[in-house]
Amino acid sequence: MRVFVTGATGFVGSAVVEDLIQAGHQVLALVRGDEAAAKVALAGAEAHRGDLSAPDTLAAAALACDGVIHTAFIHDFSNMAESARTDLAAIEAIGAALASSGKPFVVTSAIGVLPAGRPVSENDAATPGSAGAHRVPSEQAALALAGRGVRATVVRLPPSVHGDGDHGFVPALIGVARKQGVSAYIGDGMNRWPAVHRRDAARLYRLALEGGVAGTAYHGVAEDGVATRHIAEVIGRRLNLPVVGLADEQVAGHFGWLGRFFGSDWLASSALTRQGLGWRPVHPGLLEDLDRAAYFSG
Repeated sequence: MRVFVTGATGFVGSAVVEDLIQAGHQVLALVRGDEAAAKVALAGAEAHRGDLSAPDTLAAAALACDGVIHTAFIHDFSNMAESARTDLAAIEAIGAALASSGKPFVVTSAIGVLPAGRPVSENDAATPGSAGAHRVPSEQAALALAGRGVRATVVRLPPSVHGDGDHGFVPALIGVARKQGVSAYIGDGMNRWPAVHRRDAARLYRLALEGGVAGTAYHGVAEDGVATRHIAEVIGRRLNLPVVGLADEQVAGHFGWLGRFFGSDWLASSALTRQGLGWRPVHPGLLEDLDRAAYFSG
């Protein structure tokens, strides 16, 4: 299968490209410049010049391929609304190009679009009031493509996708701990974050591409929920810093924008994903992965 991959040089997308090629697929990778083109060529993929903000460049690549995996997202926390609009426009453009084709289209979403504070499954619908509300329109638009003749599926990723090269929430927590001189959690620290290794996530994208059911959300969750206190404890031990709990009124001053996410409690199942696609995570869990020099060498 020839597969168009957006975000092909990113943390998750590069692992997706590698997994696809190892499984015998051909990859057409979205790139914006020469450096990215060189990276994807080294990985064994073909470069396609384009940009998320130029939807016509995405549609052209989708038309030229047998399926699409969309991992790209502009993580600009200063203007998430604009990032979300760009993402939605990209999904709509690719979806229009694939309409009535029956081709697979795997779109990235987040566990954060679901309600916090209770167990959630793949059957739960995205909620506008959630921490990840900015991604709700994109997920809804993607799943709706199943009614337009596209084998569209969604992969919801947890707040921690970890592994070598991680530049997400956990490295941000390490940066806050270094700056503040303590490794903190919120309240009793028993709120939970689901997690997955990037290579296990990459395998899930491929399985969804090859055999996903149109209109289905899949959960890239290897661990249902890791207590945030345990994350803080590993960070504190590695940095030789005190580990402390914060009251609610201290959170914004200590964590800034990260506080809303680190204070959320998600317990997410992937039982239906494992049953439906035969997905079996095999790589290290979050705490084991975090307790390595790679996360603290910067």
